[in-house]
This record gives sequence, structure tokens and C-alpha cells, in this order.
Amino acid sequence: MREDLRALYGEERLPRYTSYPPSPHFTAGIGAERYAAWLAETSPTANASLYLHVPFCRSMCWYCGCHTSITRHDAPIADYVGLLGREIGLVAARFEHAPLVRHVHFGGGTPTVMAPEAFVGLVAALRARFPFDPMAEVAVEIDPRTLVPAMTEALGHAGVTRASLGVQSFDPVVQEAIRRRQGFDVTAAAVVGLRAAGVRGINLDLIYGLPHQTVESCVDTVRQCLELRPDRLAVFGYAHVPAFKKHQRHIDQSSLPDGRARRAQAEAIAETLTAAGYRRIGLDHYALPDDPLEIAQAEGRLRRNFQGYTTDSSDALIGLGASAIGRLPQGYVQNAPGLRAYAERIGQGELATVKGYVLTPDDRLRADLIERIMCDFAVDVGQACRAHGRDPKAFLATLTRLPTLADHRLVRWDGELLVIPAEARIFVRNVAASFDGHLGTSGALHSRAA
Repeated sequence: MREDLRALYGEERLPRYTSYPPSPHFTAGIGAERYAAWLAETSPTANASLYLHVPFCRSMCWYCGCHTSITRHDAPIADYVGLLGREIGLVAARFEHAPLVRHVHFGGGTPTVMAPEAFVGLVAALRARFPFDPMAEVAVEIDPRTLVPAMTEALGHAGVTRASLGVQSFDPVVQEAIRRRQGFDVTAAAVVGLRAAGVRGINLDLIYGLPHQTVESCVDTVRQCLELRPDRLAVFGYAHVPAFKKHQRHIDQSSLPDGRARRAQAEAIAETLTAAGYRRIGLDHYALPDDPLEIAQAEGRLRRNFQGYTTDSSDALIGLGASAIGRLPQGYVQNAPGLRAYAERIGQGELATVKGYVLTPDDRLRADLIERIMCDFAVDVGQACRAHGRDPKAFLATLTRLPTLADHRLVRWDGELLVIPAEARIFVRNVAASFDGHLGTSGALHSRAA
């Protein structure tokens, strides 16, 4: 591909398409009453995933784009855990028949900053209120710098099956620039402890495009990660949005690699991981052969949600905690993002939902097309349209971006099958955007496509 085209598409700011429509399109018209009605309508045979958001960290990493608060004290965290316990009860009570839970994910922030006994208690509360599949995955995000032995033991005791550890970069120059000092020894000790406690699935999270980062430092970080032989790695491009995340203003924008350098870093990471035997999963995940994620991709069962690429095919995602997003067959819901507003609602015995989105038939078609493109780098447009009762030719005529993408060889047609060539897969979000009926002026909220 010509470098001018790589630059053109790489600079587009687009959603990561972990949902469709993306969350900036949620509106205040969806509140607690609508959410309660949706929960009550859940099928008796439904299965669900649970996401619990813990918005606390001990220190702020300057690259961070998450909803989190910084505290050195334990009391606010303990109070919040109590609210989570109450919300679990409030949500569970709205179901006529509680759905079978197949996946649980603790995200943040740093979920493991809570007291070990509090974590065990939350998992017990979930199991008391919801039936669990015997093979349910229970995953937790971890900052290795704050993980203590008692929490490691608690994770094993609570039945955690997978842990995602933030690494980002082992380069001390980069770490200094993002205010996240984390030596390899700290990460290695966390991995060894987790495996000893029975947490067998280990994920490591990396970021490219950080200040002062180079191809060489990216590859060196990957090589150190390979010493730990994680089951999976997630590799994300840094999204610099200081207008919305004020702490990112501490990062000197002139120290950030340009688009060409970012793409070189991503490609070097991919080459190093695939040479080590990892299989590339979708846009930005990598997994060992025979990992459930790799098998799902090979069988066309790979899914994408707010946690990225997943094997999760649940009918509903139940979000718990401040700012948490849920998805039911009817649409999306989101809790109050502010801790005070969340606490007030839960304290009053109300659901904390403050906004959401009702899915239309057109949204459902576009969501299916986008998910398959993001997961498979190909989609049978005709088959998808007919499954949703739409005429393929009429629908394709509305997609004004596709002909240009074809001219620039980002896509090719095989009958009604749209395929992204291997050399263009880094621009899969650009292709997905061609199906986005809501794409408009929200670009500044999103990260660069490559």
C-alpha cells in the first residue's frame, strides 16, 4: 500500500468498535425504569456475562483513558465495595428468572486494590444471586505494582480463572514519561504467584505509540514478556485525548511517535509475537495455539465486546458499578459515571442507570456486519442483509465509503463476501467504519486507526 494512503487512513480517528453504536451515542432517555423493564423481560433460558467496574487506583498513569479515581486510603474503596454488593442485589431482584452466568470480568481502575476478603465476598454474593455455569470464566484486571500475596491467594480461593496484567512497556524512559514505573521482576513475581494460586490464564497488556517509544523498545518489551509465556497478549495503540483526559496533558505531545512510527511499532510487535508461535486474533490480540480465543477465531465464533476480543456469546452483559455499561437484547444501558451520583442512587435502593440506547433493526444489521469484520476480516454482506430482512443491493448503495476503500485496495469483493487483504488488516477499523450509520463529529473522542 502507498505510504500516503497508509498515512491517510492511519490518521482517521475512529471507534474501536467494542460496541455498536459506540457509547458517545448513548442518550439520557434510557433510565432506571427502562432498564428494570428490560431485565424483567429476560428469557428464562438466557445466559449472561457480568462486568464489575472498580474505579480506584493508587496512582494515576498519565496515558490512562479509564474511569478511575486516585486514593491512598482504604475506606472509600470499602464503601464502594458495599455499594457494589447492594447493586448486585438490586439488579438480581429485577429478573423473573436469573440468567446463567458464563463470564465474570472485574475491571477498572484496579480491582485488586480492594481488601482480599472483600473480593472473595463479592464473588460469593454473585454466586448467591446468580446460577453459575460450572465452566464459567472469572477474570480480573491487575496492576502488578500493587498486587499483594494475600490478594493473590484470595483470587485463587474465589475461583478466578484468568488475570490480565498491565505492562504497557518495560522501557524505563517510557515508564518515566507516563509515570508508571514497573520493573520486569515485579511483573514476573505476580505471574508466578498467580499461577501458584491456581489462576492459569495469564494475559499481558501492552501499548505502542507512547512517548519516547521506539520499535526497538517495543520489541525488547515483547521479548521480556515472552519469558513469562503468557497465554494471551493485548496490544493497543495509545489514544492521546488530553481535551477529555486532563492528566494526559502531562505528556509532551512532541515526544509521541508519528503515524508512520506507530505503525512500525505495531508491525514489529506483531512480527515478534507471531515468530514466537502466537496466533494473531483480530486486530490487537495474540494467543497461543489451542487457546480458546484462537479456536473461536478458527471456527468463526470469535466475538467482540467492551473487554475486546472474547469467546463470550452471552445473551446479556450486566454492568455493575459506576460508569459500567450493560447490553441486553433491547439495547445498551450505562450507570452514572460519577461516584457520588452512583452512590446516591444505589443508597436509595434505585438502579444507577442514567443513559443508554435502544437498538433499531438497522443498528442490529450494522452491528453484526461490524463485529464480523472486526473478528474475521471478512463478512458475507448478502447473507447478513437477508438474515435481517434487508435487500443487499439497496443497503450497499447507502455505503458511500466502500467504493473508495476498494479503489485503495483496503477491501476486495468475492461475490457478496467482503474481504480485507492481509496487508490492509491494520486498517480494519476504517473498513468497519464504512458500515457505521452513526459516524459523524465524534472523532476527537476516538483513537487513531493505526
